Amino acid sequence: MEIKKVNLRDKFKTFSNHWTPKIVGELNNQHVKIAKFKGEFVMHQHENEDEMFLVTKGVLNIEFIDKTIEIKAGEFVIIPKGVQHKPYCEEEVEVLLFEPTTTVNTGNQINELTIKRLEKL
Repeated sequence: MEIKKVNLRDKFKTFSNHWTPKIVGELNNQHVKIAKFKGEFVMHQHENEDEMFLVTKGVLNIEFIDKTIEIKAGEFVIIPKGVQHKPYCEEEVEVLLFEPTTTVNTGNQINELTIKRLEKL
């Protein structure tokens, strides 16, 4: 087995579409994903998985039922399973996601933003 390093800057340069996570690594039944966000996503929750959002560039807001939090570059947040949340941002944001391989990007909401098969970079 060959061990390879991953350069996130280089990986982010390979795509421009928003709200379409890409797999850049796998470990212990977890995907390491990157994504670019811009605009609003959908309010959703994940019944069985926690989610981690690490902002590498920009400012991400996550709206909850009772509050909104702001995550800046270099910060992360873990959303526990079962918690409704909606990511949004005015300017483009680059995010590293760490979540179980079973996680569907739109959680309990199936719509045009749902991605059934993630691309590996």
